Amino acid sequence: MKTLWLAIGLIIVSNANSQTLRDLLKQAESNFPVLKAKAFEVQAGQSNVISAKNESLPTLDASYQVNYATYNNITGMALTQFFMPISGPPSADNTYGGAFGSAASLLLNWEPFTFGQRRAHIDIAKANLKYNEADALQEIFKHQVNVIRTYLDVLMAHELLKVYVKNFERSKENVRVVHTLTISGLRPGVDTALFSAELSRAKIELLNYRKYLETQRAGLTELLASETLAYTSDSSYFHTLPLFPADTTSSIHPLINLSKSKLEINLYQRTSVQRSMYPKLAAWGTGYARGSGIHYDGSVNSKDGLSFNRYNYGVGLQLSVPLLRFVDVRNQLHQQNAIINAQNERLNQVKLELNKQRTVADLTLGNSLEIAKESPVFYHSAEFAFRSLLTRYNSGLTNYADLIQAQYGLVKAETDLKKSYLECWKALLYEAAVQGDLNVFLNQVK
Repeated sequence: MKTLWLAIGLIIVSNANSQTLRDLLKQAESNFPVLKAKAFEVQAGQSNVISAKNESLPTLDASYQVNYATYNNITGMALTQFFMPISGPPSADNTYGGAFGSAASLLLNWEPFTFGQRRAHIDIAKANLKYNEADALQEIFKHQVNVIRTYLDVLMAHELLKVYVKNFERSKENVRVVHTLTISGLRPGVDTALFSAELSRAKIELLNYRKYLETQRAGLTELLASETLAYTSDSSYFHTLPLFPADTTSSIHPLINLSKSKLEINLYQRTSVQRSMYPKLAAWGTGYARGSGIHYDGSVNSKDGLSFNRYNYGVGLQLSVPLLRFVDVRNQLHQQNAIINAQNERLNQVKLELNKQRTVADLTLGNSLEIAKESPVFYHSAEFAFRSLLTRYNSGLTNYADLIQAQYGLVKAETDLKKSYLECWKALLYEAAVQGDLNVFLNQVK
């Protein structure tokens, strides 16, 4: 009896503070870590677009420095990669005395015209954002399909638990009746032992299906990213059949959107490579001050270098053209064209797989509906057979084996009936998954 109440308790608890299927989908979208990560990636993509647009803004750098160094110098050209140059005219002789020097400056840089290069960078950033959004939508769609599938499995576990609760009660009643018949001498004592064994087996099956329900509930809890689980144990899925959905292939599947957005990134990257050969026009302006402890006549007063004694400004334009970049660009264009062709073929593969899956989904749903229409006939026949044999057994007209076989048949028929109805709803979910539109399923849910 304790087992029965535990089983019934699971059914009651699931409906406390229950949530509908749509509520569960919203909860999963809000809580599941992978979906939250995708949302942050979209935010990062939005910031990247803003950064790309901000490349058109000028930069203004301020700097200040102070140093203490010798003032030996020599006229001539030198590469400054590995040493710090010392400014000023050549010195008369070599000395190791040092003097202070200082400098401060403001430097403005601006590229008003990049001949499409900056636009290409912005387009790539926008394409990456579009890809992040498509990736997030695809992940949400895939996760919602998993949530619905697991939810249906939980409902199936509830229904199976009900079936085996009824079977357990049926076995208990058989033990009570056969015990009475044995005492009255209408049945042999061995039947009591056989029905007691059958009761024990029914209890074990009930315990196994209780564990199965808990396992399915744990899976749903994980997908919802929640420590508590409250849902509606909706039995309507096992009393009504879905309708064959209208064709909605005009809607774009999230996988196709994802593949197209990846192709768009490749196209804009090729444009960026092409435009890298274009010239750039840069404008600059500067104002700066210098201080030196070495005076124009060669006299040295080191501390004078800590204050400024010369002030300058400058403005200018610079047009740069990458004259020899065409060789590298040509190879990069070959690479980008190959990448674009590869992505086009991946897009074709996605379309091919989805077309095949649509055909399979149509066949699966049609076949499931046909089976579900026949299952009630099988169940009612099995139920009638069991009740008839039970009456005959109680009257002493049939034996234990026939009755137990009929009881097995009844349990199987009821289980198959539940499964056939749920398989129709799973087939409808498959239709929604391959069409890329969950409303195909949700619009038929009460």
